[in-house]
Amino acid sequence: MGSIDGFMQGVNLGGWLSQFNRLDHEHFGTFITKRDITRISDWGFDHIRLPIDYRIIEDDEKPFAYRESGLAYIDNCLAWCQETSLNVVLDLHRAPGYSFDASAGKNTLFTSNQAQLRLVALWEALIKRYANRKEPKIIFELLNEIVLPSSEPWNILAHRLHRAIRAITQEAMLMIGGNEWNSAGTMKEIDPFDDPNVLYTFHFYEPLPFTHQKAYWTDDIKYFDKELTYPGPVTGLETYLQQYPQYGKRLGRYIGQFMNEEEMRKDLEPAIQFAEKTRKPLYCGEFGVIDRAPKDSRINWYRDIIRIFREYEMGYACWSYKNMDFGLVDSESRVVDQELLNILCR
Repeated sequence: MGSIDGFMQGVNLGGWLSQFNRLDHEHFGTFITKRDITRISDWGFDHIRLPIDYRIIEDDEKPFAYRESGLAYIDNCLAWCQETSLNVVLDLHRAPGYSFDASAGKNTLFTSNQAQLRLVALWEALIKRYANRKEPKIIFELLNEIVLPSSEPWNILAHRLHRAIRAITQEAMLMIGGNEWNSAGTMKEIDPFDDPNVLYTFHFYEPLPFTHQKAYWTDDIKYFDKELTYPGPVTGLETYLQQYPQYGKRLGRYIGQFMNEEEMRKDLEPAIQFAEKTRKPLYCGEFGVIDRAPKDSRINWYRDIIRIFREYEMGYACWSYKNMDFGLVDSESRVVDQELLNILCR
């Protein structure tokens, strides 16, 4: 299958330049510093995935005008990574008119040509600013976690972005994910690119009732409110869905499931088939287990998924370095679980 040199084991910097509560210089200046980047390198990671929200660098009231103060945070991070020999996946986590966690009807990107023009122009600006850097190596991830009834609109827009970027440079490494929050199962719906410098990504949080147990931000899991252990059965789900049938579309597939490595391999099979078809390496840009899960079960899950990733030479970036309910370190930058770090870093 092959691998992506320099992007084999990484960690996300979620909650810093993306998924922040408000534009706040104190937060941007302190949540992640050079010390954190040095630490990540010293642990043995070879790259970071850097999620950014467009609002860091562009105001909705002033489209197409890019804020140098926001770009400076990216500049600083790239400089720190260069000094510590870390590579970077630069991930556009939220875009003009699009957020992966927006409620129905809030996203306008796929119906608004103005929003698409802004997205194209934003990527043109980022590519012109960063694509010629020799170090660190950068992969440009065009948009995080598409959620659409059909993959066709994203395929059309992804090819539009590709054409715009290739008018500037043929060399920049680009990364594309599929529909339904970058699921492995929808990779087969991606319209592949005839381009050696396009790579493909997926996210993996299966089985969801385990990895997101008691997650407060999603009603279906929050109301399920069960402590599950891994490996083990998904208990109580059938009764729960009889009471809340509206959540059956997303959770019904887990009824009666015994969660183990074999089941995770089944969930990953569409991604592996896509890689074999395209002859491209695979990259898992996000994966993890919520900190509310039992400790031993978290370790069991991570051990199994890392074993699979390494078997297929998949690069990966765990979610996430700090806080965000999945953090390797807490708000005081204390390591949450040294055993987990040992699993993630060879």
